[in-house]
Amino acid sequence: MNFEHLRALAAVVDEGTFEAAADRLHISPSAVSQRIKALENAEGQIMIRRGVPCSPTEPGAVLLRMARQMQLLEAEAREALGSQAPGLAATRLAVNADSLATWFLPVLAEAANWADTTLDLHVEDQDYSSRLLRQGDVMGAVTSDRSPANGCRAIRLGAMRYVPAAAPGLRDRFAGAGGPDWDAMPVLQFNAKDDLQRGFLASRSTSGKPPMHTVPSSEAFVAAIRAGLGWGMVPELQVDSDFDDGTLVLLDARAHHDVVLYWQSWGLQSKRLDRLTAAVRRAARQLRN
Repeated sequence: MNFEHLRALAAVVDEGTFEAAADRLHISPSAVSQRIKALENAEGQIMIRRGVPCSPTEPGAVLLRMARQMQLLEAEAREALGSQAPGLAATRLAVNADSLATWFLPVLAEAANWADTTLDLHVEDQDYSSRLLRQGDVMGAVTSDRSPANGCRAIRLGAMRYVPAAAPGLRDRFAGAGGPDWDAMPVLQFNAKDDLQRGFLASRSTSGKPPMHTVPSSEAFVAAIRAGLGWGMVPELQVDSDFDDGTLVLLDARAHHDVVLYWQSWGLQSKRLDRLTAAVRRAARQLRN
C-alpha cells in the first residue's frame, strides 16, 4: 500500500477539500485527486465522499486510521534515528464534556509541557466517543464502552457519579407531600443523546413529560441548575461545594447514577501515546473506584 496515497487520504479528510489538502502537501489538487483515485482503484472501493467537507467512507475510515498510525510511527522513528528534530504532532482525542470540565483538566496541564505535541480535542458523549476511534478520527477516547475497538486497547479509569440536583427555590416551588412533582418540575438535558434525566424519571414511574430545557455545555448546564432553570443529573466532582454552602440541594439523597469510564487508544508502541495514557490514568485517580 502506497504511503503517499494514505498521506493524501488523511490530508483530504483533515482539510476538508482536495484544494486545501494540496496546499498542505505542497502538490497540485490534480495530484491529490490522482493519489486518491489510485488508492480507490487499488482497493476496489470508494474511500472519500466528495462533498464540502469531504469525509471518509467506511473503508476509507479503516485506511485513515492506518494512515495516521503510520504518520505517528514514522515521525517517532525518524526522531529516534536522529534524522529529524522532534516536530509538532497533532494528538486527536475524544472526551465527553463532563470529564473535560472536571477530572481531565490535569491532562491539559501536563500537555502544556509537551513541546512535541498539540492537542486536538473532540467533545463527544461517552456513549458515542469510541465511534470516533473506529472511524480513525482520534487516537484515544474517554468512553463508556468497555469493549476495545478493533486494533485498540481499553483501560478502566473509574466511575463518574451523577446525582439529581436543583436550586433550593426550584425544589420548594414544586414540592409535594410525597416529594418533588416530577411531572411538573422543569428538567435539563445536555443534548438529545443525554439519557441520564430520562433514566432517573423512568425509575420514578412518572406519568407525564415535564418541561425540558437543552443546555449543551457542561459549565452552563450546572450554571442553569444553580439559576433555577431546571433540575438535572450533575457530576459530584463538579458540584460538591454547592451542596456544602446550600447553592444546590439533592432531590433524593439515596439516588445516584455511576457512569464507568474507559480509556481506549490505538494498540501501538508509541512514546507520545504511552505518555498520554499515563497522564490520563493519573488524572483519573479522582474518579470513584
